[in-house]
This record gives sequence, C-alpha cells and structure tokens, in this order.
Amino acid sequence: MKIAVPVRGNVIDDHFGHCEAYAIYTVSDDKRVENVETLPSPQGCGCKSNIASVFEQMGVKVMLAGNMGNGALNVLNNHGVEVFRGCSGDADLVVASYLTGKIKDSGDSCAHHDCH
Repeated sequence: MKIAVPVRGNVIDDHFGHCEAYAIYTVSDDKRVENVETLPSPQGCGCKSNIASVFEQMGVKVMLAGNMGNGALNVLNNHGVEVFRGCSGDADLVVASYLTGKIKDSGDSCAHHDCH
C-alpha cells in the first residue's frame, strides 16, 4: 500500500493544494513503513493539477491531509485515493497513527479556494 502526505518539511501542510511536496510512504502487508520518497508538488493549485493521476499511477490508495476543497477531494476519490482530512503535525507520526487505526476523516472541507 502507498500513502501520500502533503508536507512542508516533514510537517503536514494545512492545505494539500499548496504543499511543498508529497511524502509517499510504501507500507508492507504487516503495516510497517518500508520506504518514504518525496514527490515535488506541481506548480499552481493542486486541485487543477494532474497529481491525482500521478498518485493513481504510483499506486497511492490513501492520502492523509490537513484540509482541501471538495473539488480536490472528488478528483482524488475518482482516482482511487481515499482521503482522511483533519491531519496535522509530524508526517511520520500521523502515518504511524493511521496504521494503528487511530486516524479518522474529519469530514471538513474548505469552502473557498484559499482556505488554510
């Protein structure tokens, strides 16, 4: 399984569409992180980029994000990426929490384009 996390440094960015990069975690069947790679964020708005297609091609199935608009959420879902909003803090710790079942989707979406 692969998990994408929008980050600045190693901290989850508040808004997926404006992040510096994506940390892509490869996780084994026994829920251990095997590898982490960094994918630079495309220029411009994340919801209008091709990042969802890139994730699909890479085999990303989960995104742990701070927040995003409904447009981005729909695009990611349509490319087979399940999104968990409301995440914050150190990306490694959030991924570890997700792998132990402690992360739930907040259900909150940005209502306007520059939401942070």
